[in-house]
Amino acid sequence: MDTKFKIRKDDTVELIAGKDKGKRGAVVRVIRDKDRVIVAGVNLVKKAMRKKSQQDRGGIVEIEAPIHISNVMIVCKKCGPTRIGYKIDGSKKIRVCRKCGEAL
Repeated sequence: MDTKFKIRKDDTVELIAGKDKGKRGAVVRVIRDKDRVIVAGVNLVKKAMRKKSQQDRGGIVEIEAPIHISNVMIVCKKCGPTRIGYKIDGSKKIRVCRKCGEAL
């Protein structure tokens, strides 16, 4: 695993910078080559969409735009937004909360 990408799909994260600062959501997708993540319900932008089929509605839709990975922080169930550490458990490498030490 690349240590730069401590955040994975389905992690709960909080935005620490930008227009939606303080909002929380689940990570939908991690874009590794651009160092970005897409978070559900956060950083919504309006996009003009073309009709793709006869019954499909075109027009302006709101979609989640990617956010740089440095602007999100993982949320621990016990202590809230935190940094990630690692612990070696036998042959496994486990992500842990830096504040309370609980596995994430």
